[in-house]
Amino acid sequence: MAQNRNKLIDLLIGNLANAAVHKILQEAIEDEILRKYYDKELLNSIEIAKKYREKINPVNNALKEKDIEHIKNKVVHKANSELKLRIAKGYKNINLDLIGAIVDNMLTEMKVKD
Repeated sequence: MAQNRNKLIDLLIGNLANAAVHKILQEAIEDEILRKYYDKELLNSIEIAKKYREKINPVNNALKEKDIEHIKNKVVHKANSELKLRIAKGYKNINLDLIGAIVDNMLTEMKVKD
């Protein structure tokens, strides 16, 4: 069971990181068509993350503090790495300082933490 749980946590982390990246890109872009695309990707990643979250443990209960810290650190790291790659590719107006707040908000919404 622990191996499946770890796999579910990794999948949750990947989808939350993807959602955080798209949220920041959505705020950085002025083109309305791209904003709608990023919004669609954000919502898709959130929905998938919710499904993985529901499989980890009962949704009404927050995860263990150790798991919360692990998930938060990994999501922030993955999102930060991806955004730095995007900056290197020439993306503009990306605010890396928003990552922590966005991840905290998503973890609370997903009831990963209280």
